Amino acid sequence: MSLKEGEILFDLSTLGATVEGRFLERPNRFVAVAEVAGSTVKVHVADTGRLEEILTPGRPLLLLRNRPGMKTDCTLLAAKMEEGWVLINTRLHAPIARRAIERGVLGFIPRILQSEVRYGRSRFDYRADDTFVELKGCSLVQENRCRFPNAPTARGVKHLKELISARKEGFGAILLVMGLRPCDCFEPHPERDEAFRRTFYEALESDVVFCGFTVRIEGSKILYAAPLDLCPSSG
Repeated sequence: MSLKEGEILFDLSTLGATVEGRFLERPNRFVAVAEVAGSTVKVHVADTGRLEEILTPGRPLLLLRNRPGMKTDCTLLAAKMEEGWVLINTRLHAPIARRAIERGVLGFIPRILQSEVRYGRSRFDYRADDTFVELKGCSLVQENRCRFPNAPTARGVKHLKELISARKEGFGAILLVMGLRPCDCFEPHPERDEAFRRTFYEALESDVVFCGFTVRIEGSKILYAAPLDLCPSSG
């Protein structure tokens, strides 16, 4: 693998003008309210997870200013935690992970890399040569462990079952987890979605490969931080 610690995977400055604000409240999954320079603004939240440990009153936010005419004033990009800025925007996961895959995060550099590839009646995030790859972003850290999901996810269970099916048909199958905060290791959440946890272990037993890495933000750059391994109890 040619990826090195600190390698740039994405530049937030390419998205447009950004501004810092502070979190006030989250009326629903898709909208938050923030204070920017003394004014109240509506913020689009492109992450439907609970984020209860991140979106707390007064939390510093990094926001992208939306173009005029949109329903919200800004879009949430990141929140500032004790360890620094943490990416909170699921729409950016795909281009970040694609760059990491191109640089060898899967353990090989694919000759052909496709995005949003149809399989059966649904799609996988990527196809790297003859390997299907499904990506999950993980922002929840508990007991210094990255844990997914932070809320029940029928879609996530479906993706795991599809990876199992693809593997049985002779394709390579990888669950790729991108940790958005530093942690010691990854495990399926032991409490929040039993179906996902159970199917995760079924996938490992079916030779679906787990692969993980973490990222961090420095300035406007999203950088490769480190590989992310399974927690010992998840082996």
